[in-house]
Amino acid sequence: MPRRATSTATELTGLHLTDDDGEDEQDFDGSSPDNHTQYKEREQKLLRKLGISFFLFGLINNVLYVIILSAALDLVPPSTPTGIVAFCNIAPSMVAVSWSYILRGKIRYGRRLAVCCFLSMSGMLVVAIFDSLFMRLLGIAMTSFSTGLGELTFLQLSTTYSPPSIGGHSVGYFASGTGAAGLVGAFLWWEVRGLGVRLGVGMSSLMPSIIPLTYYFLLPTPSAFLYPMNPTDYNDLLSPPPPISALPYTPLPEAEDEEGEEEGTTTSGPKRGVALSVADKWRLVKPLIPKYMLPLFLVYLLEYTINQGIGPTLLYPVPPKEGHWFLSKIIHSVRDYYPLWQLVYQTTVFLSRSSISLGIPALPKRLLPLPAIIQFGILSALAYESAVGFFSPQSESLNVFFVFLMVCVEGICGGLAYVNVFYHINHEPPDPNTSHDIEQTRQEREFKIGSIGFSISNGILLASILAVPTEIELCKAQIGRGKMLCKGL
Repeated sequence: MPRRATSTATELTGLHLTDDDGEDEQDFDGSSPDNHTQYKEREQKLLRKLGISFFLFGLINNVLYVIILSAALDLVPPSTPTGIVAFCNIAPSMVAVSWSYILRGKIRYGRRLAVCCFLSMSGMLVVAIFDSLFMRLLGIAMTSFSTGLGELTFLQLSTTYSPPSIGGHSVGYFASGTGAAGLVGAFLWWEVRGLGVRLGVGMSSLMPSIIPLTYYFLLPTPSAFLYPMNPTDYNDLLSPPPPISALPYTPLPEAEDEEGEEEGTTTSGPKRGVALSVADKWRLVKPLIPKYMLPLFLVYLLEYTINQGIGPTLLYPVPPKEGHWFLSKIIHSVRDYYPLWQLVYQTTVFLSRSSISLGIPALPKRLLPLPAIIQFGILSALAYESAVGFFSPQSESLNVFFVFLMVCVEGICGGLAYVNVFYHINHEPPDPNTSHDIEQTRQEREFKIGSIGFSISNGILLASILAVPTEIELCKAQIGRGKMLCKGL
């Protein structure tokens, strides 16, 4: 089903407002208080629909990724390392986030999301139906690629909304949805794992169908907001949209963007065949490296090194019921500590990724490196706690509380880095020294936000390499001081 665009205004005076389905059209000149109130109510309705849509996009796109990781022990034979599941669940996603560097031309979002939905559903069905290790790993890889491509696509989709405050609204809710996926995915698998892999994973394969339903029936079109897309929108980047009376008339396109060209294709006609060259992409990426990509790379490098390399060694004796009534209800064996740290981490990531959608102001650009600096301090502190210990063995409850606090701050820093980097890059103004037509400006905005995922994937990849020797050396250090818990796992 193609998405319909709103129709153009019939007069040059005032604003022509339509619903997403093109019905109930009304003209507002902005001079009447009643019209102003009615416009604001309509705007709030559209913003709610936009926020819910992007929250669902983030949740559904990432939840299968979490379910696969949560079900790793159930998907492979006992003799197979679960790390191979993690690799197949991460590596294809890393390839997908580099998609914007490879393809050229206009993005057809409907077609791309249909591919993502098909790959996700097919991948989960392959995992559910087949028992062989090869086929299950193939299904996991298909789902992983879909997740990476989906995240790239939704972030790029947010740039099609103008002014930047609307795009930032989309990014905030999308980030919140990706944070919620960590909690929802782990909870869902905990509930359905008793049904077995075939039925439990098979039921999960239906979830991607929510994405096209949301895209076609809930998500407002970019033209529904009737804001012009020009450099003047960037003068006050973090301010709310201008009042209705201040908005100039901008004609809407005669047809929806979906009717344009596909990536890498060219067609005849005015303003067709626009595609960014390699030189264009390098020109756009170069200033983003120190401002956005390096801080995000460092955050993910440190964060995943903590989670994969240090977290598994943060082990303590099982707390007795006497004097530890609450902790003893959570920890029943030494193996329960690592899932506890992951639960705390996922919860704080969700809360911090939701900061923009909760109305918390974005971090100033000059503070974007701050989460990485704090993460380095957390990594150093937790590595010291694992190898040496801050408190005596008789004060293990203090050690547990200290780790709990550090993991909370780690999750907060990671979530804030993610949502704030993408929020700010959505507000990046066009280069004033370069002449663009509208289509080239749009493609540049899409490419810039899509290019950032490359730094995330490389941070995760390097962390996975560093995590193995880190865990081994920390375990050796614990054994050297007589703490044998990691050896018994």
